[in-house]
Amino acid sequence: MNDSRTLADRIEDLLPQTQCTKCGYDGCRPYAEAIAAGTASYNQCPPGGAEGVARLAKLLGKSVIPINPDNGVERPRPVAFIDESLCIGCTLCMQACPIDAIVGAPKQMHTIIKDVCTGCDLCVAPCPVDCIAMIPVTGIATGWDAWTQDQADEARVHYGRRQARLASERDAAEARLAARRAAASSTASSASTPGAAPNAASAAEAQSPVTPADDAQAKKKAIIEAALERARRKKAEMAERGDGPRNTENVSADVQAQIDAAHARRRRLGIDESAQDGTDTPAPRRDKNEDTPA
Repeated sequence: MNDSRTLADRIEDLLPQTQCTKCGYDGCRPYAEAIAAGTASYNQCPPGGAEGVARLAKLLGKSVIPINPDNGVERPRPVAFIDESLCIGCTLCMQACPIDAIVGAPKQMHTIIKDVCTGCDLCVAPCPVDCIAMIPVTGIATGWDAWTQDQADEARVHYGRRQARLASERDAAEARLAARRAAASSTASSASTPGAAPNAASAAEAQSPVTPADDAQAKKKAIIEAALERARRKKAEMAERGDGPRNTENVSADVQAQIDAAHARRRRLGIDESAQDGTDTPAPRRDKNEDTPA
């Protein structure tokens, strides 16, 4: 029986479906397509580890090579943990999670569905209050020894459902926008007929229609500004009590790098909350015995 699947399909079947983007692509499918096209190597998936490289090498008829250190290191699988006492309900982690493993609501505590979480780390950097830690849960087991095919299949289903939901939400938003534009155009047309009273507001809306990108950008900016304001207030209250973030001990080098990148990005954007409210955020500290990956 002939296998009708493409090479990209077969490569994707061998990937762990963590959707972590450590390979340098937006997800497991784009990475699989890049390998199939010859534009990416088959050693760029740290969650799959050495076993993952061996599986891909066998499929491609190539030799087994080490994981590219530029993409990360093979490690025990972690699960995200949210310190709910620090969570401000900004929803940025929920937006970052590729498989909807985080539940919560705006201005409410969020929590991780640990049996769904793939340990992708993508929720760590966006958090404005650094309340997310990645906790290893597989002992010394790494790569495919720390991850099963059933878990990969389930993660793939969750990812597909999220992508379908996002597409549906985009379609609905575009339909609402089209309806508003049609209504504005109709109003402007009526205002231009003889004897009709001019409607300056409708004319202005017709001349400067709001685009989906404008709506999304304004919403994102409002969410970030509101979250940062709540974070500043909470951190000021904690500073008065002499408290600080509680997940700053023994973080991994990967998590530390993401936290540092998040701080640097906020400083570049001019929204470094510690600089604005005069409080200091303790920098997460690595275990002194922890080795930093190459």
